[in-house]
Amino acid sequence: MSEIFSNLTEMTGFSTMGWETILMWMIAFLLLYLGIKKQYEPLLLVPIGFGVLLANLPGAGLGVVDSSLVMNPDGTYMSLLDIANEHGIMNLLYFSLIKTGILPPIIFMGVGVLTDFGPMLRNLKLSLFGGAAQLGIFSVLIGAVLLGFTLPEAASLGIIGGADGPTAIYTTIKLAPHLLGPIAIAAYSYMALVPVIIPFIAKLLMSEKEFKIHMKKMDKQFPPKHEIKNLKTVKIIFPIVLGVIVSVLVPSSAPLLGMLLFGNLVKEIGSSTSRLADAASGPIMNTATIFLGLTVGATMKSDVFLTTQTLGIIVGGLLAFGVSVAGGIFAVKTYNLFSKKKINPLVGATGLSAVPMASRVANEVALKYDKSNHILQYCMASNVSGVIGSAVAAGVLISFLG
Repeated sequence: MSEIFSNLTEMTGFSTMGWETILMWMIAFLLLYLGIKKQYEPLLLVPIGFGVLLANLPGAGLGVVDSSLVMNPDGTYMSLLDIANEHGIMNLLYFSLIKTGILPPIIFMGVGVLTDFGPMLRNLKLSLFGGAAQLGIFSVLIGAVLLGFTLPEAASLGIIGGADGPTAIYTTIKLAPHLLGPIAIAAYSYMALVPVIIPFIAKLLMSEKEFKIHMKKMDKQFPPKHEIKNLKTVKIIFPIVLGVIVSVLVPSSAPLLGMLLFGNLVKEIGSSTSRLADAASGPIMNTATIFLGLTVGATMKSDVFLTTQTLGIIVGGLLAFGVSVAGGIFAVKTYNLFSKKKINPLVGATGLSAVPMASRVANEVALKYDKSNHILQYCMASNVSGVIGSAVAAGVLISFLG
């Protein structure tokens, strides 16, 4: 009888459960709670959280295995059929869609459809602050190397400062795939916390007078010397020209930036390509998001996630995010020292890729100090340029370290 009970126990998952499993379940439940109840990036945190849960179900075999386990003796990868047969569906999805770097550019194509470059084109000067906000990427990269991370690992950690989930995932896939789970969690968690992080840092670094800088009044006092007469045509030409220029200068940025600009182009053309735009931002993007979230979550097995390195990523990611916000604010404050036409430093705080959340948050903060000070369109100029800046930064890191 005792032998029967022993066999029954071994048949279930109880025989392989430990405190690590319980802890990973708690992390999964926390991510699901944040996505479902708090509505923090639910489109990503819910699939990622459930992927973490699947990866840590004892005996289920749904976690992503180390790359060495899907290699043939000659150093080549096993066929997808063999991977599916030996390691299951999650590994099939991971090695076909994530390891190859396919899904992040597809998601970027959908983001391009949802992006409007109009505010940036009307305020090109403000787009420069999107570049300044990338400071967090490179400052944390240096700090991470000093703390013992390798250069590729440090670059993957630093890219969290760009506040762009697909860019962080794509960079990590290319440079440090073993850190994909914790970096994805950190990137999307801090993006969800934009409504907390931006106001907190802005209040630390800005005076009440700076919060009250009225952008529209500044435009009336110092009207722009040049205005775009045919914005519709410019918005069609812009993604084509920018795509060529950036891809020639930083070829490794083309997979992300090229797909972003293509998505934007089919939207701006209008009705003749509206079906393409609807598909890119609808079913295609949604399908890619589901598989991306589940498979990224499935990389987070307890033996991979519960390490001191993961703690360093979480702390370093927050630091990268904060430095990026601060870098944008200081860039505007420096500009204001030499210009009669002042810019609200909140515009610099939005030089991240968290579009349009960062802009909406900054606009709400400005309205608290002056109910007539609507700065959303100005923030979008910096915010949208931050998307381009983070993709270029990722391309530079991949070129040097990949």
